[in-house]
Amino acid sequence: MFDTVSLRFCVFLFLATAANGEFAKSHEEYPRFPPNFVLGVATAAYQIEGAWNVSDKGESIWDRFSHYNDGRIFNNDTGDVASNSYYQYKEDVALIKKLGFTSYRFSVSWPRILPTGFANNVSQDGVNYYHNLIDELLANDIEPLLTIYHWDHPQVLEDAGGWLSSEMVDWFGDFARVVYREYGAKVKRFIPINEPTSICINGYTTGIDAPGKKLHGIGEYLCIHNTIKAHARAYRIYENEFKSKQRGQVGYMYSAFAFMPEDPNDVLTAEIAFEFNAGWTLNPIYSHNGDYPELVKSIVAEKSKQQGYTKSRLPEFEPEWIEYIRGASDFLAVNHYTTRLVKPGQSGIVPSHENDQSVVQFIDSSWKKAASDWLEVVPKGFRYILGELASKYGNPPMYVTENGFSDTGLLHDFDRIKYFYDYLKEMLLAIYVDGVNVQGYYLWSIIDNFEWRRGYSEKFGIVSVDFNHVNKTRTLKDSAVWWQTVLAERNLVPAE
Repeated sequence: MFDTVSLRFCVFLFLATAANGEFAKSHEEYPRFPPNFVLGVATAAYQIEGAWNVSDKGESIWDRFSHYNDGRIFNNDTGDVASNSYYQYKEDVALIKKLGFTSYRFSVSWPRILPTGFANNVSQDGVNYYHNLIDELLANDIEPLLTIYHWDHPQVLEDAGGWLSSEMVDWFGDFARVVYREYGAKVKRFIPINEPTSICINGYTTGIDAPGKKLHGIGEYLCIHNTIKAHARAYRIYENEFKSKQRGQVGYMYSAFAFMPEDPNDVLTAEIAFEFNAGWTLNPIYSHNGDYPELVKSIVAEKSKQQGYTKSRLPEFEPEWIEYIRGASDFLAVNHYTTRLVKPGQSGIVPSHENDQSVVQFIDSSWKKAASDWLEVVPKGFRYILGELASKYGNPPMYVTENGFSDTGLLHDFDRIKYFYDYLKEMLLAIYVDGVNVQGYYLWSIIDNFEWRRGYSEKFGIVSVDFNHVNKTRTLKDSAVWWQTVLAERNLVPAE
């Protein structure tokens, strides 16, 4: 439903940022982190572990994708060894402890735990690896935040349809049950699926990520439909089978670009961009009535009709699924890096999720760029999107579970420090001035790692990894030293 009240609130928030910033600076709590605020670091299994064929581990879609050796990944890099964290996890935990972070977000590898993809064959070696990691974290007073799936599902399941198949909902539920059963006594926060929109657009629409399918206008909608169901299945399994004893939480993950209108008065374009991106996956869980946003349903149905389809390319949830999905989250996990400006217009392949919006996304040429071609530095967008999410969805508990800056591997990485400082400042404004319920922040990433299709050409770590050395030597960057001071003082130390 078109919500002018919340959109006007967000536009007001955008325009009032500077004034509110001066207000906050005059109060002594700024720029301190709130009491009990969680400060942690994040990684993902395929990006750091290596050991791709150790023991009985099965093949993942990223194993297959990176082994095509046809240029789809920069320099034909693979995650076969990556940061070697499978063998060096104790060193990584020691770094986290040394710097002063109190939580670590990591993912478990589906084919390492279930080599055939199915729950009838559980790898004891795979299970033990993550027990050892979790035990090492707890021994160092570091809270684990476990992502059940971070893009690396078994290739055998992809061969059977992957996220285009409704069977994936049950297969993922079975995997989640194994994870809860094994680790739920030690882990109290779980995220079932990392960035569903990234999976579905990059993996099943543009094909630039594994599994590399190009089914624009169809694939992304089927994929999201099944990932939302799979998240809900994982949530309900925990709720019904584990929560009463383990007393943990399961949260939904959203990859949050901020979409700010070129014209602050253009409420409609901002609304369409928000609903097609955030609302697409959050409305079924966080809205009062559930289901996809009415705006998205009506636009995709009309465009599908114009394009000659017999029904909307956007699948429909059955009433029982709407109820099953609605409310299936204890906290909202938000990954945020950058911002886009939006204006009315046509873009994208016909048909596609991008084209359906009739919105053009673009950047301001004055924005500073990171090494990644998609990442511009726009700190005010961070506060803007946090405010949007809070106003749209009842200000749920939020954890920022990824935020970071890429370069080409500098040890003296002042631009990364400046990025963190400016973004954290906007987050603190969102908390103290706007009242947004952010309870924790995890930077990406503790160490340099395999950056998907960019291989090892882009670095996000605050700790350098020498990928050319047999020992994958770790070296603190200036940003790590900066963070060590911030964590010791629990205060946003100036970047200078």
